[in-house]
Order: sequence, then structure tokens, then C-alpha cells
Amino acid sequence: MKPYKVILSGGGTGGHLYPALAIANAFKIRNPNAEILFVGALGRIEMEKVPQAGYKIIGLWIDGLQRSISLRNLTFPLKLVFSLLKSIFILYKFKPDVVVGTGGYASGPLLFMASIFKIPTLIQEQNSYPGITNKLLSKLVNTIAVAYERMERFFPAHKIVTTGNPIRKTIVEGNIKKQQAKEFFDLKNNDSTLVVLGGSLGAKRINELVATHLDFFKKLGVLLIWQCGALYYDQFKKYQSEKVKIIAFVSEMDHLYAAADMIISRSGAATLSELCVVSRPVLLIPSPNVTENHQYHNAMALEQKLAALVIEEKNLEKGFKKIFLDLIEPENQKKMTKNIKELAIPDATSRIVDLTMALL
Repeated sequence: MKPYKVILSGGGTGGHLYPALAIANAFKIRNPNAEILFVGALGRIEMEKVPQAGYKIIGLWIDGLQRSISLRNLTFPLKLVFSLLKSIFILYKFKPDVVVGTGGYASGPLLFMASIFKIPTLIQEQNSYPGITNKLLSKLVNTIAVAYERMERFFPAHKIVTTGNPIRKTIVEGNIKKQQAKEFFDLKNNDSTLVVLGGSLGAKRINELVATHLDFFKKLGVLLIWQCGALYYDQFKKYQSEKVKIIAFVSEMDHLYAAADMIISRSGAATLSELCVVSRPVLLIPSPNVTENHQYHNAMALEQKLAALVIEEKNLEKGFKKIFLDLIEPENQKKMTKNIKELAIPDATSRIVDLTMALL
């Protein structure tokens, strides 16, 4: 039998890219001879990270449509036409057996053309509130893998399968011990460790918040591992000390989660799925600068289950200290750890590979 040929398209941010890589790796374990090709957007994170993971990637000249008035929107129709034409060329040349989209700029034109050519297609929607691309694609694709309940509000119910979000194998396995993780980050004592996550690109408002509360954390005896993002590292690296470790980007997320006693994070869907698996007390600060305010909806899905604390950016100035004291309170930590663990779906990647295989 000839090897399966699979195209995966996902990127723009780590939240779309890492689920695609997790699916690719799991598919390869089951089908070692499979040919896997990624299609991404030129200039985005996937063009660097996918080759590092050992896969070939082709870039499309595509951007998202800006919600505000922007000169970039003038080039969008041209970029879309070019990307649709290039998608036809990619599909004709590679001849995939199945195409999987995990979101991001490139997945729209590629999945659209694959559906038109009757190639089996699957989209994986990470968020509780989907973006416009997946809403449009949902009418064309064969299968829709989702992570949240009640997604029939947005997608055809007969296509939906609840799988959870793909998670990197090293995080699911959780083989790193706390002491090993602390040594990895050069933390020399056993004080409670707060990990701050700003997403793969960093988060300006969270970075500013942490910088202005360093004395507050110090008085509480909290160690800090602060992932500030490459864009902001030069601005905030001056705060590095024995008890404050500042990192631009963390590839070894299994080590980072193992070191954490509690976490402050954005509420991108892929991150939330990982947080459920590692089961740490977490304070979520949704980004207000995302499509359809989906991070807020993601965060509220956890808060409603008493699995996380949530504070919006607009309330940080007045409300942060109080909610952080709630985060470090032992009874609250115990309750949140139990509740967030019950939401974990550690075999989500395997479930999505099952669905992909069913389309072959």
C-alpha cells in the first residue's frame, strides 16, 4: 500500500501551530511512512518552527483581514487570490489523501480549495468561540474536531466530534520532576514558583503588570519564571535576578509547567488545554485583542467550572492584588487543581488522528 500523504495547515501563532505539530507527530507514530507537508503563511512563526520540527513547509502570501481601517486591507483581495491559486498548485502537485486545518491565515484558502476538489478535510477548532474562517469552512469540510461543549451553535451538528485540543506528547507524559525543572531554570530555593505566560508572541500588558508588582511578589516570597516574549525581552531583561528568571521564549514547556506551583496566563485554547493536563492553579488574563473576543469566552468556560480565576485587562489596576491573593490561598489552590484536572483530555491528539484516519 502506498504511504499516506497528509497536508496540515495551521499557524500565525503558537496556539494554531503547536496543535498541528502534535497531530503530525502522532500521525507519524502510527504511520511511519506517511508523507506530511505543512502549508503556512509567509513571515509567520510556522515558517521557522516547522522545519525545526523536521517537516517541510510551503508558505502562502496571506494575511488576516484587519478589523480596523488599515492600508493592509487594500492588498487582502490580491493576497487571497494568489493564495487560492497557489493552494491549487500545492494540492495538484502533492496529491494529499487528507487535509487538516488547525486555524491561522493559510488554512482558509487551502482548506477551501481542498474541499472544492473533494479531498477529505478536517478542521480542528481550539476555541469556545470560533473565528470567521472556520465558520465558513465548516459548511464545506467533512469533519470538525472541537474542544468545547455547545459548538453546534456555530457548526453543523452532524459534523462535530468532541476530541479536546491536541497537546504535545512531552506535556501529556509529564516526566519532568519539580526539582529537575527548577534546576533547569537555575532557581536555587524551594519557595513557591509563579510562572507567567504571555503566549508565543508575548503580552505587553501582562509584562507591564508583572514589572510593577515585583516588590509585591517578593514580599509574598514568590519566585518568578517570566516568559515575556521575544518582542519584549530587551525591554524587561533588566529585572532579571536570582528570584526572577526572564525568558523570551520557552521551547521546553514540560520543564516550565513542572517548575510551576501556580500560573498567570493568557487564555488561548491550546494553552488552556495544556493547563488542564498539568493541573496547576491558574489566573487567566484574556487578551482583548483577538478575533471575536474568544480568549474571554475560553477563560469563562473554565471559571464557570471553578477551575480557574479570571480577570480582564480593564480591571487589572484595581483588582490584581486581591485576585492574586485568592490565587495563592491554599484552599483555593486545592479546589482549582481538582476542578481543572477533571477538564483534561490527555488523549485528544490520538482522537484527532483517529478521525483523520477515518477519512482516508
